[in-house]
Amino acid sequence: MKKIKKIKIKLNGKTKTINEYSKLSELLKEHKIPLNKVAIELNEEIIDKKKINKFKLKKNDKIEIVHFIGGG
Repeated sequence: MKKIKKIKIKLNGKTKTINEYSKLSELLKEHKIPLNKVAIELNEEIIDKKKINKFKLKKNDKIEIVHFIGGG
């Protein structure tokens, strides 16, 4: 049985340990982040939410998630 390797990433400035080859979409589901209310940046590039399934996370990736807040 092959052991799953762990990697470290930064999520909103905090270090997280995840399974190697995890997808960005899996990370968002795990943290219960609603896609329609956020903007996602991966390594300083805005991500098209329609393509989040294609992004496999790598060691030292930096993810920033910004929530939209209504106001006036």
